[in-house]
Amino acid sequence: MTWLRSFRFQGSERGERLDIALVRKLPDFSRSQIRRLVNQGNVTLDGTVPRKVGQTLRGNEMVTVCVPRPTPASDEPEPIPLDIVYEDDDLIVIDKPSGMVVHPARGHSNGTLVNAVLAHAPSIQGVGGNQRPGIVHRLDKDTSGLIVVAKNDKTHRFLQEQFRERTVEKRYQALVCGTPPSPVGRVEAGIGRDGKHRKRMAVFASDNKKGRAATSVYRTIQTFRGFTLLDVRPLTGRTHQVRVHMAFLGCPLAGDTLYGGRRSSKALASLRRQFLHASVLKLLLPSGSEREFISPLPADLEQTLLQLRID
Repeated sequence: MTWLRSFRFQGSERGERLDIALVRKLPDFSRSQIRRLVNQGNVTLDGTVPRKVGQTLRGNEMVTVCVPRPTPASDEPEPIPLDIVYEDDDLIVIDKPSGMVVHPARGHSNGTLVNAVLAHAPSIQGVGGNQRPGIVHRLDKDTSGLIVVAKNDKTHRFLQEQFRERTVEKRYQALVCGTPPSPVGRVEAGIGRDGKHRKRMAVFASDNKKGRAATSVYRTIQTFRGFTLLDVRPLTGRTHQVRVHMAFLGCPLAGDTLYGGRRSSKALASLRRQFLHASVLKLLLPSGSEREFISPLPADLEQTLLQLRID
């Protein structure tokens, strides 16, 4: 059902921004959700829709906030098996296989993680929005590993805040071509959409508005002839971040043809994707306890390492 709340701002709130004042009044809503409600005309001040989300308050206005009932997601539940690492009343941690798209999009209308999760937990429908119910972060189609899905709106906001504040620890195992400049390092290079190739992301200078700040740290796990196995921790969450940053170092991921990674090596003969696996996910649960989840390398990536050791 529709959620409706009315209250009056105080005189002491004169001069404040509308969105900031509403976030303080409605702590269960994020600032982005408040801004969306204002832009959709679901907030009124003295019966009038505000001109903009950052409108300055006069003080003493009567405000009404209307949160429409979520429209059921158009995604159809599909009984696809899931490798569930952890589940409680608030969230699910899933070990996603390579080849599975996270949410429906152009060219991938079914068979996604969202379709599978909706069949496993139908109550997730509409959580966090209708386009990507329950989804807080993504993994590329061919990247395997750990992903967390929220089961209710409160948890969705709780997890979003952790990702926004960068308190979630995500670590990947990545096999790169060649050897990085140092065994341990830090990459600070802005990332944005490549203007010449719509499927690629690219590194931009810090003063270029096309790129968003991105930072990754890495350490060497093992070296091979022509390749290096790394533990990479992205401190930000940009699209293709690990792939772009490693290519920026001159060490693209093995098998990642989009960013220049090789597949011609004998050791990579059985590799059909980029060698990237989300191996560690550490976060705070709504219960207040901190948990670390670990996913071992899947068989195809283990086979590649075995072949490298033999060579």
